[in-house]
Amino acid sequence: MKRIVLLGAGLVAAVAVRLTATEGYEIQTVLAGNSSTSSRSTTWKPGDGLTLEVSGMDFTADGKLAVAIRKGEVWLLDGVMGPVEKVRSSLFASGLHEPLGVLRDGDSLLVTQRTEVTRLRDTNGDGVADEYLTAARGWNVSGAYHGYAYGPKRDGRGNLWVALNLDMGERSDNKAAWRGWSGLMGADGAFVPMVAGLRSPCGLGANVAGDMFCVDQQGTWIPSTPIYHLRKGAFFLNPEGIASQERPESPLKLSAPVPNKVPYPEALRALPEMVPPAVWLPYHKMGRSGTDLAVCAQDGKFGPFDGQFFVGEFTDSKVSRVFLEKVEGEYQGAAFPFLSGFASGVVRLLFAPDGSLLVGMSSRGWSSLGTQSYGLQRVRWSGVTPFAIREMHALPDGFELVFTTEVDPATAGLAASYTLKSYTYLYSGAYGSAEIDVQPLPVTGASVSADRHRVRLRTEGLRALYVHELRAAGVRSAAGAALAHPDAYYTLNRIPVGR
Repeated sequence: MKRIVLLGAGLVAAVAVRLTATEGYEIQTVLAGNSSTSSRSTTWKPGDGLTLEVSGMDFTADGKLAVAIRKGEVWLLDGVMGPVEKVRSSLFASGLHEPLGVLRDGDSLLVTQRTEVTRLRDTNGDGVADEYLTAARGWNVSGAYHGYAYGPKRDGRGNLWVALNLDMGERSDNKAAWRGWSGLMGADGAFVPMVAGLRSPCGLGANVAGDMFCVDQQGTWIPSTPIYHLRKGAFFLNPEGIASQERPESPLKLSAPVPNKVPYPEALRALPEMVPPAVWLPYHKMGRSGTDLAVCAQDGKFGPFDGQFFVGEFTDSKVSRVFLEKVEGEYQGAAFPFLSGFASGVVRLLFAPDGSLLVGMSSRGWSSLGTQSYGLQRVRWSGVTPFAIREMHALPDGFELVFTTEVDPATAGLAASYTLKSYTYLYSGAYGSAEIDVQPLPVTGASVSADRHRVRLRTEGLRALYVHELRAAGVRSAAGAALAHPDAYYTLNRIPVGR
């Protein structure tokens, strides 16, 4: 049992909540309110009337937090990193069409709304945007309920990426321009398509190497939540918007029909342009609706996970962790549970200057495990290093686990402390997929390194393009602690040779 500290205007309360937590991390609520299910809900009073359904966040040059809210406004929050009772808000921009991202660009803010990326500027210094300029456009807007646009996010080469949802429901038109695609903001303000096959690509983010990734969501043609490495000419999973490949600007043209009702590895072999996700997040086990990515590059201020992605999850109101590595030039890696118990559906993640992780939330009328309708929370590291599997590396004959603290050699070196299995998904036009072709894998050996931080697991029967699910329930730390999260899910797209 952990304790979440709820901080509102002049109110401090301690509420006992059962969490799936990583030791050493705590959730603090900055702003929250409007719960019909919790008698302990708080409403933040500065900026009375602000419904903080967070859909985008970034810090301005003078240290304010710019927050887009889905109902069409951008607010500036001053003092977010200080005492909560001193936080103040001011309305910066309004009249936007469901903005789902905000990014500082010099002295202006770039906000992606349904129809375009808009540049907001305050030219007279009064704290309110007086210029609304079109920065990029060129995609179809049909009026369909799910016709969202996300971004922008900047990669390591300075490119600005935008991602476009498929149309769904009444008025849908996925044959029109670029629905279900992601691309760049061109220098002339045109949309430059790069990848196809997306469904609901809610979150974009670059890793420490500067490569761009995105989180999609399970649904038609998408068996479970994927994280993609975006690059020119890739086709991922959902073909419902593929009609735009006929446009002259398209960077790809499928060379074969889209397969249907086949195991996913077979689909990849049948369609050369299809590339696998870098990581699968297995349904229910790791969440149901992935939303955002934030890379940890905090020089140890957020604990032992620098270089890794933290991933937002809407339905289960939690944040997960993803380790990536390159094998034969392609990304793959492992997903780990991290922290649950957030107040609402997690929509946006942003690391703050002090190394804490800001978590922006909104229920938007959809179902989530949180009790609040919206809010802004932050996750802080206490300085206590948790006992966790920090990394999971693929080997030709198994995996290497890297732990955050020393392990007990007697338990970590015992093959019976681990179980391993692999599975894949059915690729079809259906909504999601169960795990199929499940195969237990024998762990034939476990060797502990001299520094007691690494364990080499040997197994038989590794399968490329399958998820390999590990459970390390028997492992103990040198101090005798069990793993709070003994589970890991490695997407083995390629089996290494000679490592």
